[in-house]
Amino acid sequence: MNSISANLNLMIKACEKASKILIRDFGEIEKLQVSKKGPSDFVTNSDLKTERIIIEELSKGRPDYSIISEENGVTNNKDSKNTWIIDPIDGTINFLHGVPHFATSIALKHNNEIVSGLIFDPIKDEMFYAEKNNGAYLNNKRIRVSKKNNMKECLFATSGVIEKKMEFSFRKSGSAALDMAYIACGRFDGYFQKNLNLWDIAAGLILVEEAGGIINKIDLNNYQELKIIASSPNINSKLMDKISNF
Repeated sequence: MNSISANLNLMIKACEKASKILIRDFGEIEKLQVSKKGPSDFVTNSDLKTERIIIEELSKGRPDYSIISEENGVTNNKDSKNTWIIDPIDGTINFLHGVPHFATSIALKHNNEIVSGLIFDPIKDEMFYAEKNNGAYLNNKRIRVSKKNNMKECLFATSGVIEKKMEFSFRKSGSAALDMAYIACGRFDGYFQKNLNLWDIAAGLILVEEAGGIINKIDLNNYQELKIIASSPNINSKLMDKISNF
């Protein structure tokens, strides 16, 4: 493994521990799909359990860091300069329906900057991570954004309602975190979306940037209703032209 900080190592260990519960719970989803009760309550509990384990593990190493998480909201601790940003299951709807495309996302914000990010897909066993000025990695191998410059050859990601016809290929995967991770490793060429929460994209921000990508300015003091446009440099201006009114 390349050299990583103590904070990123703590993030990895917390994520690995939580993922064991997540994988086990996902194995139960298929059974619940055919039950009268359905899996909704089960998934909510899985979300809460996963988040609790992550927070417990992170707090063992950094008890004073503040926390922003999907389920518990904002927890202001002694250290207000450092904040963990946690999404225990990004892609909850996929998880709910037994679709194996979801991830756990953890980021560390120092002052007003994301300095570490981790996105883990437990089903595919793919761990994406990045630290400021240290590059982006997938399972310990350096990754970089796509070099394509022809829109017709590119594949983009989004979600939600598309109000007008787009003149390029795009997919709706159901996981903002993985969409960002896939830009970082060159699988997707760009991502555009409105009305996101900070925990959806925080880890992805540094992944894309450290992989050589471009992201529109994000106000990290806002936790909700965020708008993002992220892409490789070669395609950024062309993408911006195509979605100018999005």
